[in-house]
Amino acid sequence: MSRTMTHAWPTGAAIVGTVALAALLLAGCAPLEPGGSPDDPVSSDDSPGSTPSSTPSPIEAPPAEPVTADLTIVVDATGEGATQTFTLTCSPDGGDHPDPAAACAALAQAGVEAFAPTPRGVACTEQWGGPQVATVQGTVDGEQISARFDRTDGCQISRWDRLAPVFGPDAGLR
Repeated sequence: MSRTMTHAWPTGAAIVGTVALAALLLAGCAPLEPGGSPDDPVSSDDSPGSTPSSTPSPIEAPPAEPVTADLTIVVDATGEGATQTFTLTCSPDGGDHPDPAAACAALAQAGVEAFAPTPRGVACTEQWGGPQVATVQGTVDGEQISARFDRTDGCQISRWDRLAPVFGPDAGLR
């Protein structure tokens, strides 16, 4: 019994598809300027006298809308019960917070959602970020806030980090 093996050559459609895919992949590759690297931007201005930009333009997040807030913040920077309490108002920035401008900017960037607890069922990394604990009570943009923050796992560390300036410069994170 003999077996005959046949080799299937690509059809015209398969060849065209392969060439089209290669062209699409190559289209995403930007040409390099002399002496440049793949991470350097290339100027698309071919007008006489133009020079390619050698530094990328910074991508800036749109400025956050000002936030109104009236908060009382209690921070235990060591986890041993020695707390520091201060007030924070935003629009205008004030209170006895050590850096109300930074705290209000963090509030504006994070939004009132930053005060929500981690939803049930969310998997959090099992890591310990430190003994710090903070509570925040008051209003943000007219919404009543009562939230507790700590650094007991990855989710809680992330919540803390979003609002770190609110907890003040002495929040034990050095």
